Amino acid sequence: MADRRFGAFTFHADRRQLVRDGANVHLTPKAFDLLALLIERAPSVVPKPEIHVRLWPDTFVSDATLVGLVKELRRALHDDHQGAIVRTAHRVGYAFADPAQAGAPSKPAFGATCWLESGPRRIPLPEGITMIGRDPDSTFWLDVAGVSRRHAQVVVEHGVASLEDLGSKNGTLVCDNPVRGRVTLRDGDPIQLATECLVFHSSDKGLPTVTQQVEPSRRDNEQNE
Repeated sequence: MADRRFGAFTFHADRRQLVRDGANVHLTPKAFDLLALLIERAPSVVPKPEIHVRLWPDTFVSDATLVGLVKELRRALHDDHQGAIVRTAHRVGYAFADPAQAGAPSKPAFGATCWLESGPRRIPLPEGITMIGRDPDSTFWLDVAGVSRRHAQVVVEHGVASLEDLGSKNGTLVCDNPVRGRVTLRDGDPIQLATECLVFHSSDKGLPTVTQQVEPSRRDNEQNE
């Protein structure tokens, strides 16, 4: 990753340094890794599940730990407005917002190139990680018997999607073959999670116009009641 300048700061990825006006800014290793991830994916929002996987790949931590890390990063960046540099996408994740680009014209939005079909629903798969499972915080919430809380994840990188089982109790099948490790998905591939059947699709033309978004999670429903 190349060095990145924003405001009074310079981010040196290779040297693992954040400098402000020539002086080093102290960051804990995890806070530095979070900043590196947000800069790498800027200006896109990085979903919380992806942040958890990247920062704590072998450990379960609560969202409170991530919130504390974001607060530490904002303090180091003098982000007093809590969003001028590290922007919160509520219930989704976080994004790096370069102050120098705040007044720049936004890039045009393009339709998703990958999606899942579940019956009549079409679920867009953005770049990054889409977590699938019974956990209410999953990106794609499946409250279906036999589906584990964190059952599987789809990773989309530059329009290429792959699927990985996350140690689910009943396993995941792609084209009737058990998923071991990461499996690259192709247009039309059937995916089975316990008794739930999905179909993966991709297209250079983007997502079809008639689309049904992911149903709200149970937690969202509870908060809206």
